[in-house]
Amino acid sequence: MTDDAPYLLDVTRLIWRRWKGRLPTGIDRVCLAYLRHFGSRAQAVVQHRYLRRVLGRDASRELFALLEGPSAQFRAKLPLGSLRHLSGLNAGGNGRLYLNIGHTGLDSPGFRAWAKRTAVRPIYLIHDLIPVTHPQFCRAGEADRHRERIRTVLDTAAGVIGNSQATLDELTAFAEDEALPVPPAQAAWLGVDSLPRPQQIITPSRPTFVVVGTIEARKNHLMLLRIWSRLVDRFGSAAPRLLIIGQRGWEAEPVFEILDHSEKLRGHVIELNRCPDEELAEHLASSRALLFPSLAEGYGLPIIEALKAENPVIASDLPVFREIAAEIPTYLDPLDEAAWETAILDYSKPDSSTRSAQMERMRGYRAPTWEKHFAEVEHWLASLG
Repeated sequence: MTDDAPYLLDVTRLIWRRWKGRLPTGIDRVCLAYLRHFGSRAQAVVQHRYLRRVLGRDASRELFALLEGPSAQFRAKLPLGSLRHLSGLNAGGNGRLYLNIGHTGLDSPGFRAWAKRTAVRPIYLIHDLIPVTHPQFCRAGEADRHRERIRTVLDTAAGVIGNSQATLDELTAFAEDEALPVPPAQAAWLGVDSLPRPQQIITPSRPTFVVVGTIEARKNHLMLLRIWSRLVDRFGSAAPRLLIIGQRGWEAEPVFEILDHSEKLRGHVIELNRCPDEELAEHLASSRALLFPSLAEGYGLPIIEALKAENPVIASDLPVFREIAAEIPTYLDPLDEAAWETAILDYSKPDSSTRSAQMERMRGYRAPTWEKHFAEVEHWLASLG
């Protein structure tokens, strides 16, 4: 009789993100949701360079609890806690499902051989193929690394979960280009945790707009900054405000330069790198709209968060956004700067009919839930045999 848990859960990404003290990104939140759902039935997989191991049941429970605990205690407790069990790791997969939710280690040398040698049955959650489809927005070398990750998925997967059908469509197109087979796949929209309900909503003295997400090239912040520069020229101190909520990322140096040095935009564009959910909820509730001008996305958690909180959205006209939000948002070409400026001015009006129409379309909106996501995933996993 074995003490093996039915699932293996890779928590490497959560470990190094916590170790570096980074706030959770969208992918991190998904990894945490899988930890909460499968943790009681899983053993931890940890990767470090060329090392890949499966922790025992007790060590896994200790590590899972640490990952779900307060961030401030993580660095102090990790070296003396779960990782002291490294010498007693059980490296056997024994045909169990191995859940890799964060693209972790898929381009590392030896990963494919490890997956096959240890007899794990990998299930990968694919968030996007953006480094492959839009390499101009990513760090140098990322396109080649991500191409290798996706090849690993296609070569080793027992199954693939897509965060959207749009992502799975891109995976299929990649597989066709590479002449590789597509493993069994299931699209399952990601759930979203409800933002705290603001205790009070204070109407800003000026119309305020919010953009949420890591500051990187594909998020198209630079277009918004050009628009805001013109708005300040036109309206002066009465210009709308823009709140940029998110950590600084990559390939966005022109944006960082403006945010750090533009006197014109000071007080009109405000950067919030660390914004608790309570504060985010207040900003959304008091805003005229969430702006989401991305040039490429695999999903769109901020859209769902905003709509769930009954806040309007102006978004790029991307297939994935129409998939997850139907016809509710105002959709615009992310390259049509004039259209974005016109929409922002329209939504700034207290009596904006366009904004009111979206509020009507929003009635009865039901956001994707984690309960539904995991019900679909578990039913599909059971069908894999």
